[in-house]
Amino acid sequence: MSEILKKEHIGGDVDEALRPCRLEDYFGQDKVKKNVSVFIKSAKIRCTHLDHLLFYGPPGTGKTTIANIIACEMGKNIKTTSGPAIDKPGDLASMLMDIQDGDILFIDEIHRLPKPVEEVLYSAMEDFAIDILVGDNNSSKAIRLPLPKFTLIGATTKAGSIAAPLRDRFGSINRLELYEPVVLADIIKRDAAILKIGITDEGAMEIALRARGTPRIAIRLLKRVLDFAVVDGSDTISKDIACEALDSLGIDRYGLDDNDRRLLKAISVSFNGGPVGIETLASFIGEDIVTIEDVCEPFLMQCGFISKTPRGRVITADGEKYIKKT
Repeated sequence: MSEILKKEHIGGDVDEALRPCRLEDYFGQDKVKKNVSVFIKSAKIRCTHLDHLLFYGPPGTGKTTIANIIACEMGKNIKTTSGPAIDKPGDLASMLMDIQDGDILFIDEIHRLPKPVEEVLYSAMEDFAIDILVGDNNSSKAIRLPLPKFTLIGATTKAGSIAAPLRDRFGSINRLELYEPVVLADIIKRDAAILKIGITDEGAMEIALRARGTPRIAIRLLKRVLDFAVVDGSDTISKDIACEALDSLGIDRYGLDDNDRRLLKAISVSFNGGPVGIETLASFIGEDIVTIEDVCEPFLMQCGFISKTPRGRVITADGEKYIKKT
């Protein structure tokens, strides 16, 4: 057990070791994976750069991972940034001037790009050129600078928030779905092998069932269950160890945590089932609106425990049944 998680045993950084580098090691998302494979093969055959790609879907479903895989499969460098990190058009221009032919620029949360920055991308994506202003206000003029032929990969959880002119410049738009437990179990078993710990099929499935259909959450839970196994002196994660660890962490068989239960109980008990507005609800449970909208609500709605109405959030009959059991 002393060898578990030692850097020399997993090749350095733990998170990097767990991130797949090839499409064949990327579990799930079969339709997207098949299409991306075709795009890559075609680009290689034609000896050209890959067309711009947009990936959208729930957080933690592999958008960043697949961007890095594409770079690896193409044998190109990848420069990673995020929409909120690019404040000014000059920041983006500097980034674009620094990349090489065929390289990949990955922008996470691309829906949060400032409008002036977004507009610079239009000509960069379409014409592989950018226009910059030189001189002072009285004698400034625009100069067009050519760019290497690069590939922009955008990722977002809110595809509808991307302006149409930007969205239309992507050659392919791909949705990543939440994962089935059986696929998550395969990911968990793969990562357990990398982490040098055994895991039973039942143990892997127990973690998968509580991972909210999300690989990122599944991997995080595996690491925490591993902690319990290490302290327990076990070199294998069994179903019993997984259950003990996840119950201790407050994560139930549905994948709901304490925040989810507080939200449900607030709607059910304090607001008589709803409807209740998001601002009121956030203030009542002491959570910010973004966390409720982006983390709690999507999964609770998927479970069928809450629904949105024009007047606010309401708890469903299934949600009330769940509350009565807890």
